[in-house]
Amino acid sequence: MSVKEIFETMEYGPSAESASEALAWLATQETGFGQFIDGAFTAPGDTFESRNPATGALLAKVTQATQADVDAAVAAARAAQPKWEKLGGPGRARHLYALARLLQKHARLFAVLETLDNGKPIRESRDIDVPLAARHFYYHAGSAQLMASEMPGRVAMGVCGQIIPWNFPLLMLAWKVAPALATGNTVVLKPAEWTPLTALLFADICRQAGLPKGVVNIVTGDGAVGEMIVASEVDKIAFTGSTEVGRRIREATAGSGKALTLELGGKSPYIVFEDADLDSAVEGLVDAIWFNGGQVCCAGSRLLVQEGVAGRFHAKLKARMEKLRIGDPLDKCIDVGAIVDPVQHKRIAEMVAASDGEVFQPGPCPEGCFYPPTLITGLAPASALMQDEIFGPVLVSATFRTPSEAVEMANNTRYGLAASVWSENINVALDVAPKLAAGVVWINGSNMFDAAAPFGGLRESGFGREGGPEGLTAYTRPAGKPKPGKPVAAFPGGEAEPQPVDRTAKLYIGGKQARPDGGYARNVHDKRGALIGQAPLASRKDIRNAVEAARGAAGWAGASAHNRAQVLYYIGENLSARSDGFATLLDRLTGGRDGAKEVETSIERLFTYAAWCDKFDGRVAGVPLRGTALAMRAPCGVIGGLCPDQHPLLGLVSLMAPAIAMGNRVVLVASEPFPLAATEFYQVLDTSDVPGGVVNILTGSHAELAPTLAGHADVDSVWSFSGAPLSEVVERHAAGNLKRSWVNDGTARDWTGADGEGRAFLDAATEVKTVWIPWGA
Repeated sequence: MSVKEIFETMEYGPSAESASEALAWLATQETGFGQFIDGAFTAPGDTFESRNPATGALLAKVTQATQADVDAAVAAARAAQPKWEKLGGPGRARHLYALARLLQKHARLFAVLETLDNGKPIRESRDIDVPLAARHFYYHAGSAQLMASEMPGRVAMGVCGQIIPWNFPLLMLAWKVAPALATGNTVVLKPAEWTPLTALLFADICRQAGLPKGVVNIVTGDGAVGEMIVASEVDKIAFTGSTEVGRRIREATAGSGKALTLELGGKSPYIVFEDADLDSAVEGLVDAIWFNGGQVCCAGSRLLVQEGVAGRFHAKLKARMEKLRIGDPLDKCIDVGAIVDPVQHKRIAEMVAASDGEVFQPGPCPEGCFYPPTLITGLAPASALMQDEIFGPVLVSATFRTPSEAVEMANNTRYGLAASVWSENINVALDVAPKLAAGVVWINGSNMFDAAAPFGGLRESGFGREGGPEGLTAYTRPAGKPKPGKPVAAFPGGEAEPQPVDRTAKLYIGGKQARPDGGYARNVHDKRGALIGQAPLASRKDIRNAVEAARGAAGWAGASAHNRAQVLYYIGENLSARSDGFATLLDRLTGGRDGAKEVETSIERLFTYAAWCDKFDGRVAGVPLRGTALAMRAPCGVIGGLCPDQHPLLGLVSLMAPAIAMGNRVVLVASEPFPLAATEFYQVLDTSDVPGGVVNILTGSHAELAPTLAGHADVDSVWSFSGAPLSEVVERHAAGNLKRSWVNDGTARDWTGADGEGRAFLDAATEVKTVWIPWGA
């Protein structure tokens, strides 16, 4: 036998990692683990079993938390938070550095325990999960050190409730705990019921690091414990998990004032162009879909291959699949380990069995909680497996002809978490990447993560970012205590009076004035009760028409920042030319004397956002890559807004200007008591080169229009600064397609000062899209 034949026929020998140290640590808790509350483990209560999915062997007994446990954990976190925040950034940084060093010191113990509990291959937990977890604590230690200078005017949220999934138990803990602690928060964390053990080991190293009592609290149990945390008196909820549960959390927290970030499911496209390096793309696909057994929210589970190379690519892929090694996760030679639990294994098998496509599964698969790498072809775009997240080692594939068709197919999903683009043509790759509806795009790569690069999704993949400065901001709020808002009522009318001419305004939809679909209008009176005119009452059909017009103006997002700035300057100039008339109207509408000041502030605000158009941009994230990760700012799309009641012109401009400056289109509901300032503003828009559909303005009842606007599937984000108590209504209806929402929670905002403009509005008007670009070999 030749040397070549020996290498081609050589089998991998077993290379098992010892589990003795991890099992010894587990044995110290022979009677079971209690909760980690206020710096100590409680006595075990009613327990459930944590088992090794690869063997079924019992690993540990873990306590099911009760309501009393959750209440005690929240109380401990609340008591510890002021002192922890007062410690200051440098003081908190030292604790975070200590946690990072202890993670490295006990790296092999964490890796083995993670593999025992989760079933992932040891080489993944050893080489990816644990180092990345330590990286997050190091990165955020630095963020804590710099917080005072780099985040002026920002303070901690308070107590954060954090709920993490079973696919990356330790890494997801690090993603959430590190930024929370860095910014001065305390936490109550619930690991997944199936994989609680590395979180409990982390609790142990919190004690070793000398972390103050109550700063980190860990409660264990099933979904009921997560519901208790969501319902508790915490200030923020951070959740990673399924879209269905995320939607329920959004509904449960609606109107509570709790901050919320959601990192949910995905059905990420993996796009291979005909000029790609096919062998590299195959290897990238192995990492994209069979990493962690496909139990990854951003797994490249939808393969889209250009027709000209589809046959060759599928042949190479099947050959590679036949060489994947499935088995004991503690064996360092294993590529695919065990599915986390028999329940998840059964779900995967049932979904594949119901498929009407052509199923390819290579070779034999070990018995038990193992599932073979699977490729399914021949599915229709609307097929359940093309649309639904499987969360297993199952890849579905389709073909495309042109780049535009690839983008259309890639975006044909309700999710928007991640995507991969494979092409040796840099023009193709960089043309397609920004067009993909995904929070993260990898070019010629997959599943790259780093603490410096923001990660998160769009659409039903959730909202908010983890990692980088963007993730830190999500754990802070502006300093100071907001004041409660005061509702503003319309002036009552006197006796009916005749109108010599028709003074009924219209709606503004698609760049034209339009009569309301319902055909109703209401009288608007001044402070003396004299009639000023009529304002139309919009209905849900008018919202439908306005959103349709906004969707049709998608080209605005592609306009250059310079061009958008010119339009905003032009609006300001035309408003300035009519400033006297607007000032008089505002004084009469509101019964005040500050009309001229409001007009001048509105003009200045338009010029401010014109200035921001080409200056509020992304950044280059300092990731450990021979290349770069661009954290780009992209428009949200269509933003619906309920304008503040007071300052009827300035309030409208303060919502409209930042949104369109960043390339969004808007559907705004004008000040309810004083709508005629907005209807007069139509004429300014008509003469300012604003493309039809970019700005759409409705008038009418906020309470009646808010549910339809917030629930509309083609609205990407909704803002509510209404004087009516609508925050709960908006957030609850926004849960339908998990759109971003920004509400006032019944608090006041000084629209005439710094609180009425700035980065908070620009942040709300943009999504962060992280594009990873390697330089090559």
